[in-house]
Amino acid sequence: MHADARKLLWDSQQCAERIARFTAGKTFTEYLADEYLRSAVERQFEIIGEAMSQLRRVDPGIAAAVPELPRIIAFRNILIHGYASVDNRLVWGVLETDLPSLRATLGRLLANP
Repeated sequence: MHADARKLLWDSQQCAERIARFTAGKTFTEYLADEYLRSAVERQFEIIGEAMSQLRRVDPGIAAAVPELPRIIAFRNILIHGYASVDNRLVWGVLETDLPSLRATLGRLLANP
């Protein structure tokens, strides 16, 4: 695996772990009430999306192993460019539904030299 690809995967994994840590034990109501938490989670998702976008250019073969890669990048674009109308339910849904499988995929890819 190309060193740049490994770095991008590692960065994404760190962000995914942060999101999981930041939201552990939290409810959607608590998420809504905490602007710091919402900002932190959104920022980590933005970094993941940007890293995945760069991964697609650096190592298309590894990028192809990330399920839903286009959706991950599109989600980043929504957070960045649609910042004024971010749907908190969408963000919460992504972290509940999609984040666990992304974490598993990143861990699996990083386990391979």
